[in-house]
Amino acid sequence: MAKRAAPEVNAGSMADIAFLLLIFFLVTTTIEKDSGINRKLPPMEESDEDVIIKQKNIFTVLLNGKDQLLVEDELMELKDLRKAATEFLDNGGDGSCNYCQGRKDPASSDNPDKAIISLKNDRETSYAAYIAVQNEIVAAYNVLRNRRALQIGPQRGFPGMDFIKMQESYKDVRWTGNKEKLKEVIDQIKVEIPQKFSEVIE
Repeated sequence: MAKRAAPEVNAGSMADIAFLLLIFFLVTTTIEKDSGINRKLPPMEESDEDVIIKQKNIFTVLLNGKDQLLVEDELMELKDLRKAATEFLDNGGDGSCNYCQGRKDPASSDNPDKAIISLKNDRETSYAAYIAVQNEIVAAYNVLRNRRALQIGPQRGFPGMDFIKMQESYKDVRWTGNKEKLKEVIDQIKVEIPQKFSEVIE
C-alpha cells in the first residue's frame, strides 16, 4: 500500500498577513505624549558683569516635603499664593512703572521687570503640590498680563482681548486680524511684565 504524502501548508501569504497586521497596529495605536511644564529658558548672556539683585525684589516661596507652603517666611495657604504674588509683582516701589496699580511700598519690589519669584522645593515634595504652586505663580503673571492687555488693547485695535485671548488668536490660523500688530502688543506685554522665575530643588 503506497504512503500518501502529507498535505503542505501554504505559507506564502503569511508574510503578507503579518505585514498587514503590523500596518494595522501602527495606524490604530495611540502613543501617549509626556506632558510637562511649558518653560522657555532665558538666552545666554555673554557678560562678565555680576548682576546685583536687591533682596526686596525677590519673592521667596518655599515648599517643604510635607507640602507646606512658606511665603516670605510666613505660612500661607495655596489659595492665597496668587494674590500675594500679584501684589508683589505689581507693587511699583520705585515709581518707574506707570501701569502698576500696587501699593508702591518702597520695601517691596521696584518694578515687574526687576521682580523675581524664587521657588524652592524639597525632594520629598509631592508632584501634585509642586504643579499646583507652579500654576498659581503663572496665574499671578497672567492676571497682570491680562489687565495690561485690556489697558493697551483698545488703543492698538484689539478691544476686549486679554493676554490669553491675544495669544490664542495669534496661534489660530482661522483668525483674520492683523497678526503682526497683535504680535507687537504681545511682545510689549511680555517685556513690561516678564516671567522671571527661579527654581531650586534641595
